[in-house]
Amino acid sequence: MLETIFCEMDDFCKFLSKELKTNFLDGNQKQGRKRKLTWSEILTINVFYHYSGYKNFKSYYINCIKVQHKLAFNDLPSYNRFSELMQQSTLPLFLFFKLKASSNCTGISIIDSYPLIACHIKRQYGHKVFYGCAAKGKTSVGWFFGFKLHIVINNFGEIIDVCITPGNVADNNKQTAKKLTKNIFGKLLADKGYIGLFKEFFDRGIQLIHKLRSNMKNKLIDLGDRLLLKKRGIIESVGNILKHKFNL
Repeated sequence: MLETIFCEMDDFCKFLSKELKTNFLDGNQKQGRKRKLTWSEILTINVFYHYSGYKNFKSYYINCIKVQHKLAFNDLPSYNRFSELMQQSTLPLFLFFKLKASSNCTGISIIDSYPLIACHIKRQYGHKVFYGCAAKGKTSVGWFFGFKLHIVINNFGEIIDVCITPGNVADNNKQTAKKLTKNIFGKLLADKGYIGLFKEFFDRGIQLIHKLRSNMKNKLIDLGDRLLLKKRGIIESVGNILKHKFNL
């Protein structure tokens, strides 16, 4: 698994270096502190963490990477130094997902959002790590402080696109929904939070299929659409895997 991830990341870094005309391969830097690991190795360590079974990144790096896989890397820095390098790997990983890992629309898509909690809601005013970025939001289970992960998948459970926003951005935000569904066509399954976007999607040729609120009149829908709506639970399974297996 480690070798497979490294080969994929190394090919991607070569492509990225060529396109952006930036050195994403060599470990040496012209400015700042000299980096011992290559970008391919940094990205590999970040991605392999989600397959390692560890739930704590520090334990994973110290006990797994620096002990079990020490010979696979040239010169591993301390955990504190690697934490600094992790902050710089966000853009390459995001580009990797956009260019290599995202799937295509099949004509049947599912949209939903999940809270990414930064801290307990009672400590929101003292939180400093994401000060100015995170915000107070509300889900069906209560209030939280942090971000929201908006996600669209196809009927096979493959991720088409994602978007991260502050926690106070509603599910039916037109700007966010437009970014997420720019490559979507056909039918889109959603929960009751997306009802306000029905006309927005209809004008773009997308049929929104959703559940009804308690104060809405029940309308007859096509039997095929009713059966499709029961498949909306696929995205809950995807979210469960992301949150528990991949430690989202």
